[in-house]
Amino acid sequence: MWLAPLVLAARFAKPLLIAGLLAGVLLPGLAAAIASQLPLAAAGLLALAALRIGPRTALGLGGDLRLTLGAVLLLQMLLPLLVAGLLLALGWSGPLATALVLTAAGAPISGTPNLTIMSDGDPAPALRMVVTGTALLPLTLVPALWVWPGFGDFAAVMAAAGRTIVVLVVSVGLGFGLRAWLFPRPSARQLAAIDGFSALAMALAVTGLMTALGPALAETPLRVLGVMLAAFAANFGLQIVTAFALRGRAEATGFSIGAGNRSLMLFLAVLPLSFTTPLLLYVACYQVPMYLTPLLLGRFYRYRISRPRAATLAGAG
Repeated sequence: MWLAPLVLAARFAKPLLIAGLLAGVLLPGLAAAIASQLPLAAAGLLALAALRIGPRTALGLGGDLRLTLGAVLLLQMLLPLLVAGLLLALGWSGPLATALVLTAAGAPISGTPNLTIMSDGDPAPALRMVVTGTALLPLTLVPALWVWPGFGDFAAVMAAAGRTIVVLVVSVGLGFGLRAWLFPRPSARQLAAIDGFSALAMALAVTGLMTALGPALAETPLRVLGVMLAAFAANFGLQIVTAFALRGRAEATGFSIGAGNRSLMLFLAVLPLSFTTPLLLYVACYQVPMYLTPLLLGRFYRYRISRPRAATLAGAG
């Protein structure tokens, strides 16, 4: 009987995410309280994803890992260099330009497998992408730090990246251990309960990430609109381009969601306060396309991307 509320939460996962977004704007006191616990929430989401998927499926085959490595190097190392080079060539600097470079340089958010599940995709490639992207972040971040001015102390960023890897190893290890102990062969109902618990955790996490949006909406609504449009363009643009590049592959949904939804928490933790404060509005706006991904792009992934190429071509003929 205790599984029933969690199974119900899984059924209403998308509305729960929207409720979390609204709570972050309408309940600033609650949002501020949750914001102080965001690192713990991120670690918990990774553990839940590992528990849901299991080590055998998550690790995959050698070919899966090679594809994941290639995708991470392309998206986390080459892409930020291209974005930074383009912005520098255009002479565009300032907080929004910096936020776009940071978005391209970040590893996929810990909730990527959960968003993939809500979009009816395979979460195992998404978890591999989160693990690989986070593990390689100290390496992939170096070119962006070198090219873009004002990223702060290099050693501090690398130290924070190292701490992130420790959290990653502990969280995923805990999830795999609990899977082997409690759910070696989970039933469909047990998996649904884990999905529901993950949805509740994500709704709480996004509440804490929205602290900057409410005051900005009251004071400068037109500025919020501009930053929100930029956040949607960066997030959904990366998702859609990646999805069409991988169309028909089993990894398409998970990799595409990981490409568009990047974690900015590391940068907020280690860069100077004077540098990060102007970025907080973008960070809040960026959560909106992130947590609306299953609602707004779910049909796109389900019917346009996940079908095998051959079947799609046959249907078109």
